[in-house]
Amino acid sequence: MYRSSLALLTDLYELTMAYSYWRQGLAESRAVFHLFFRENPFGGGYAIACGLASVIEFLREFRFRKDDLEYLSGLSGNDEKPLFAPDFLAYLSDLKFTCNVDAMVEGTVAFPHEPLVRVDGPLLQAQLVETALLNVINFQTLVATKAARMCSVASGDPVLEFGLRRAQGIDGGLAASRAAYVGGCAATSNVLAGKVYSIPVRGTHAHSWVMVFDDELESFEAYAEAMPNNCIFLVDTYDTIAGVHKAVKVGKKLREQGYEMVGIRLDSGDLARLSIGARNILDQEGFPEARIVASNDLDEYEIAELKRRGSPIAIWGVGTKLATAYEQPALGGVYKLAALWEDPGWKYKIKLSNEPIKVSNPGVHQVRRYQSAGQFHADMIYNLADDVSGARTLVPLDANASPLSFAEDSSFVELLQPVFRDGTAVYSPPPLAASRARTREQLGALPPDIIRVRGSGRYPVGLDQSLYDLKQQLLARRDD
Repeated sequence: MYRSSLALLTDLYELTMAYSYWRQGLAESRAVFHLFFRENPFGGGYAIACGLASVIEFLREFRFRKDDLEYLSGLSGNDEKPLFAPDFLAYLSDLKFTCNVDAMVEGTVAFPHEPLVRVDGPLLQAQLVETALLNVINFQTLVATKAARMCSVASGDPVLEFGLRRAQGIDGGLAASRAAYVGGCAATSNVLAGKVYSIPVRGTHAHSWVMVFDDELESFEAYAEAMPNNCIFLVDTYDTIAGVHKAVKVGKKLREQGYEMVGIRLDSGDLARLSIGARNILDQEGFPEARIVASNDLDEYEIAELKRRGSPIAIWGVGTKLATAYEQPALGGVYKLAALWEDPGWKYKIKLSNEPIKVSNPGVHQVRRYQSAGQFHADMIYNLADDVSGARTLVPLDANASPLSFAEDSSFVELLQPVFRDGTAVYSPPPLAASRARTREQLGALPPDIIRVRGSGRYPVGLDQSLYDLKQQLLARRDD
């Protein structure tokens, strides 16, 4: 399905702009773009940066193949003449990615207006990769965040990703499984994702297995005979409580053979009431270790409500509402030009809007996270051209918040890490399990009110005083 290069994974206007840059002699001009989002997804207090490894794979192979160029040569404008000149296509045939890329590593908590990725290099190249970077980072960050929210309310219970059959195509299914694991899910039902990304896979049987047999008990016995070491019985095909009793009968036979029933799964009905009834039966019949798995269109709100009602569900299978980011189908990340190099220095750029949230920040950005005793306190976006040593003042992006001051000896980390230098990858993504562990560690360093799924607090993010002053200067010039 895929080829080594996906250079045509782009919107046409990226190519028409690239052609125009080339015609204007601007193709090799140095430019800086930032990829960021403007609002936290799901009305929450944070996002989980995800998708960097996929971006690295895309950029490593970025080039225009012969058949790409043949296709582009056949595109025409409104006058039916070729859209692109042969000399431009020849330029693309020799094009190699030579940009510098810095990014937040996967599993990092991120907030609005902070660059998840910074691209610095020839204007034409930096423009051409926009669509693909947004496609990858937007979706995977969205799903990783949704998974993190579900895992936080599950309070340590395993959350399994079951969303492949409802995902947005094959690509969406794979990307969702990957991002859900980074966000904290313990396993996936997606076997291809398990193979490709080394994610643990889980699954037993569906209602169709039960319905193939004339009797529910017979179906459980047959499954136990075939898979004695993987028995979680789906008990709600007909009558849930009766199904639990039948599962117990088969569990006792398994035990006589030296195996143990893992548990049961509930997929419909009042999950709180049914799980409490099932737990009582399992305990009374000598199966206190058998776990109750629940599915049925779960999300963080439903999990939290079931917990509140005292449900003994121990494993949560989440599908549609995770893999499709059902509540909010797009992150809304953007990719904005922030600076152009004009000897002897940078010429900073700002996008204006009647909507204050859409006014961009100029400069070449880094994000500094202030922390102490393992806890995060605030993030400062600053311009790399400024001297930010010593005590710093942070001007919050939230107009209702007061400025924050940080002493010269305040502890901090820089969030954007080198990923490419002159087009060569200088960062190797860690195993996916390490990114998943990072997510857990990062969430543990946030104030508890930021993690709440309802009524989340607002984490302090702002501009360094020097960058804030630069932005005000550019705004004043535009007003003139």
